[in-house]
Amino acid sequence: MAFIMVFVAEVSNEIEIIFPEICALTIGAWISEQQPWMTNRRRIFILMSLAALFGVLIVKFCAAALIIQVCLCFAFTGFILTLFKTNFVPIISACILPVYLRTDSWIYPVSVSLMSLIIILAQWLMEKHHFRPANNFSPFDFNIKEQVLKWLKLLIIFCLIAIIPFRTHQIYFIAPPLIVMFTELSNPKSPARLKPLYIIGLMTFASFVGCALRLALNEYMNIPLFVCTALACIILFFALDRLKIYFPPAGAILLIPMILDKSLLIIFPFEVFVGAVILSFFALVLFKEK
Repeated sequence: MAFIMVFVAEVSNEIEIIFPEICALTIGAWISEQQPWMTNRRRIFILMSLAALFGVLIVKFCAAALIIQVCLCFAFTGFILTLFKTNFVPIISACILPVYLRTDSWIYPVSVSLMSLIIILAQWLMEKHHFRPANNFSPFDFNIKEQVLKWLKLLIIFCLIAIIPFRTHQIYFIAPPLIVMFTELSNPKSPARLKPLYIIGLMTFASFVGCALRLALNEYMNIPLFVCTALACIILFFALDRLKIYFPPAGAILLIPMILDKSLLIIFPFEVFVGAVILSFFALVLFKEK
């Protein structure tokens, strides 16, 4: 899936087609024995499409400061997740990424919608032919008041954390997949909270693999980007299988280097490590089970 996505983007010269979160979706919807999100296929398609569209609309029509645009995206995704009664947090990255990259092309939401459709159709075929267990969905059970308060708390904490990276123009200390990780770890019932050091290491490792292959193969050896993407995915999937931790944001952070400016690649894994440590700390400390 990632190979085809990047191949089409390179051939068409439309970088907006590359959507790193698609690797996270394949991990959760295809590879994991049990889908990590309480959602169904219809919600996946609708929510991904809405999030991607909102992100582009913010870039096009909102003249506010970058940090305010990002916070608006974060608030919007919290609203629709609550409205649809699901914890399908990858939409946060789908919404915020175009704001980071200043993407105002309609190609982005269209490609996100099409790739989401491919993901859910392939999942349906896998379940039909018994390649993976069926995903039995029931609406996320929560108290509406508690959820609203939780998202308000998340939004306030995120905005405070984001002040320094945005003021210093080092926004990738809180790259979109790290924001998804922060939201996931803020859930007291998330299995990922049991192994925070593994999660931090996995996110750092994935970012390093993506940067190293992009620099070594694409920039210095002029090997096509889709080959780098395929090799990066193979390495990450092997690591996930060895660790038995199928954490979808690691797939997204793996592909972020494929769309970054070359000058950012050297420092990006360090930014991911620092950001993962800080965001994990606040998620674990400030969002404990009552």
